[in-house]
Amino acid sequence: MREEGRRRGRNETEEERADRMWVELIQEVRVAQTGVQILFGFLLTVVFQQKYATLPDSDQVIYIVTVILGACATGALIGPVSLHRLVAGRRVKPQAVRLASGMTFVGLALLLATMTCSLLLILRVATHDPYVPWVVTAVVAWYLVCWYGLPLWARRRHTSWSDHPPAARRPDAGDTGGGREAGS
Repeated sequence: MREEGRRRGRNETEEERADRMWVELIQEVRVAQTGVQILFGFLLTVVFQQKYATLPDSDQVIYIVTVILGACATGALIGPVSLHRLVAGRRVKPQAVRLASGMTFVGLALLLATMTCSLLLILRVATHDPYVPWVVTAVVAWYLVCWYGLPLWARRRHTSWSDHPPAARRPDAGDTGGGREAGS
């Protein structure tokens, strides 16, 4: 087999890589944005329901925390769009991709917290059973496995330092894409 056939990775400039990673990041953010915006929209309506006034103080606190977390998640997941608009054409795309990737990661963590609090509140109101924290813990563990555990396992299992260009090997360089994906 010729050397070209065995070569892995891409032959792209830093700008080309930033362009590709930006497109990939925005596609990922679209999925998360839709989910958080729908969840946040529903959360905003709860306070206007008659049953809200009858909730115990502890459930009202959980609701308020959930709304705040949802608002923060929405901000973090929409932030990359604003970032792109404000820096477009300024020749800072690699730095913008790293910053947007960080905002997305924070947004996903806030979305996880929002979903956790939402589930806790809903199950507390719906069941009043003492097993609710255990169910919520199990669901959060599932989210952690799906969102972080499996991706980190795949990244560790299927990449090596030799897969990355020298600049990406520096600890301070940060991998904006969360590790090399198969075919990336």
